[in-house]
Amino acid sequence: QVQLAESGGGMVQPGESLRLSCAASGRIVSKLDMGWFRQRPGQEREFVAVVNWDGVDSYIGGSVTGRFTISREDAKNFVHLQMNDLNLEDTAVYYCAATNSSRFHWYTLPHHYAYWGQGTQVTVSS
Repeated sequence: QVQLAESGGGMVQPGESLRLSCAASGRIVSKLDMGWFRQRPGQEREFVAVVNWDGVDSYIGGSVTGRFTISREDAKNFVHLQMNDLNLEDTAVYYCAATNSSRFHWYTLPHHYAYWGQGTQVTVSS
């Protein structure tokens, strides 16, 4: 069983930064790709970023490219989402998720991910 727990959410002003963390536990965590999704009220869950099982490679969604980065610390089973230059449209609940790794493509749809955290709220407000 894999368990994921997000932390680091909060309220910031436009242009500020925030770092989210996801603590992962379970025997197979080190072999899973780890991703972040977000969901705004009344909208579908949106892909944000994913990092592969060994932390070497990552893929960032188009809406946050250039502002967000993802990284993982396997020794501590942590995945981080560094969010810079936040704007009002980044306000959402952010979820950590895990999926089986693929050699051929990145998984960017929610139904590809079997494991989910409870989510952490990020609010960007002036």
